[in-house]
Amino acid sequence: MNVSETLANRLNEVICNGRWIANTNYKKELEEIDWKTATTSVHNLNTIALLAQHIHYYIKGILQVFKGGTLEIKDQYSFDFPQITSEEQWHEFIYSFLNDTEKFVNHIKYFSNEKLYQTFEKPEYGNYLRNIEGIIDHSYYHLG
Repeated sequence: MNVSETLANRLNEVICNGRWIANTNYKKELEEIDWKTATTSVHNLNTIALLAQHIHYYIKGILQVFKGGTLEIKDQYSFDFPQITSEEQWHEFIYSFLNDTEKFVNHIKYFSNEKLYQTFEKPEYGNYLRNIEGIIDHSYYHLG
């Protein structure tokens, strides 16, 4: 297995179907709770929904670059989302999150080693490898 496939599998594991590191994944956890639970804050902490949207924000933003677009996401907006107010909206969000993750995984699966070490947008952002690893690490951080 090459580096790109390994990265793709690791991201797929944390979001969609793995159990190795955290003994769970986003899909399992998000599909098992209703929208009211997901949007309820405890002790002024971020809600489950907000943290999942936060991770999706970065996946979706970086996916846009993979598709040939520009990086338009900004950290300052990474927690700014319309409130989820129904079970239907909650399920639509989960579908979008998982669908975008699948697209992201399918892109990185076929990256060459040369692509992984190319600059990602600007030199200060590092290379593609650093950004993909960052998404994986960030996802595990918030899943915890």
